[in-house]
Amino acid sequence: MSTYTLEHYRELASTLFDNVASMGPDTKGVSRPAFSEIETKVLEYLADIGRKHGLLVDCDAGKNIIFRTSLDDENAPYKLIGSHVDSVPMGGNYDGLAGVVAALLCLIDIQARGEKLATPVRAIAMRAEESAWFGPCYIASKMLTGTLKEQEYMSRQKSDKRPMLEHMSDIGIDTSLVEAGRPLGDLKSISEYIELHIEQGPLLVERDLPAAVVSGIRGNIRYPCVECIGVAGHSGAVPRAYRHDPVLAMADLLHRLDESWLTVLQKGEDMVMTSGIVSTDPKRHAMSRIPDMIGFSLEVRSQSAETLDQMVELLQQEAAQIARERKVRFEFGDQLRTEPALMDPKIVEGLERAMDRAGLNAFTMPSGGGHDAAVFSNAGIPSGMIFVRNRNGSHNPDEAMEVSDFIAASSVINEYLQGSDD
Repeated sequence: MSTYTLEHYRELASTLFDNVASMGPDTKGVSRPAFSEIETKVLEYLADIGRKHGLLVDCDAGKNIIFRTSLDDENAPYKLIGSHVDSVPMGGNYDGLAGVVAALLCLIDIQARGEKLATPVRAIAMRAEESAWFGPCYIASKMLTGTLKEQEYMSRQKSDKRPMLEHMSDIGIDTSLVEAGRPLGDLKSISEYIELHIEQGPLLVERDLPAAVVSGIRGNIRYPCVECIGVAGHSGAVPRAYRHDPVLAMADLLHRLDESWLTVLQKGEDMVMTSGIVSTDPKRHAMSRIPDMIGFSLEVRSQSAETLDQMVELLQQEAAQIARERKVRFEFGDQLRTEPALMDPKIVEGLERAMDRAGLNAFTMPSGGGHDAAVFSNAGIPSGMIFVRNRNGSHNPDEAMEVSDFIAASSVINEYLQGSDD
């Protein structure tokens, strides 16, 4: 980066991260709910920072913030860079926010240099990426691309139980466009989408690398609310042969799926599986009571759409067999699906060259987590991603990204934006 010193960008980044963290503190980490006042406050703060550095700032139909330089040709196709500002409950400060700050710094640098690129660049600070608040994920990017489905926008907020559409209306979004499945803008105007994100695994830490280019993103299939329904009974009075125990049925199902997961990996294929929510009814459960119902979530991720399809088929087969054997009933509810996405090969190559120019060892890896970039890619917009080294994973208060690594990764995007116009 030029005009401003690297030290200026380090200090600015640190200030932005610290100030945003102070806007949504929780008992541990931060909480920035989707479509909340906290999320709006963060967006307004970032908008003010952009204006102070000479950027033109606007709000799109999804109430996301768009930044562009004063030299930007408003009617020309543009490259879009950015990420989201919401977080999971008691999460870390960098998941999503790092990509927004990186995009903002890149535009501030372009503005400071007075450079008019052949293809304009805009930055976006999006709302609502995390699934923790409503169930569906990538909400803002799906709204932008016209791919948010009815079962998603009718999902209810986990705290107040109000539908997502009401939360959208509360902040002034025209929900008629969402309900019609229409993109909230001209997708043909977006020539590329680029996103920086913290790595959510340990690979860059283990390899002692500050950044990496992402080659592709896992898709996922999610069942937010599976119910296994049995028959309640006294724990000491009902023999095993007479039980309709939903807890053991759920455990049996997850065990069988876990064995299938191992088989997938042994075949050299890609997959992960998680059941992150498991609960019996606290109003009725007791140590001496066989529950009549247990609820749980189920998520399967893979870079292969075929693997996802196979796991759904296996899930139904195993659940049907267990239901017969244990005399219970499984109700899976709505299935949410995001397709796997490959990053655009030309963008991947361009980012690798940019890493070389930035003085970093070029390294390319797949993404285990899902990101907005997958939504843009599956909507036909060439997309690319950069990972920045981060310790202790994500979706927890212990995210530990070094600002020096963040600046290095941001410089890769800046180099890419300049070099791609050569």
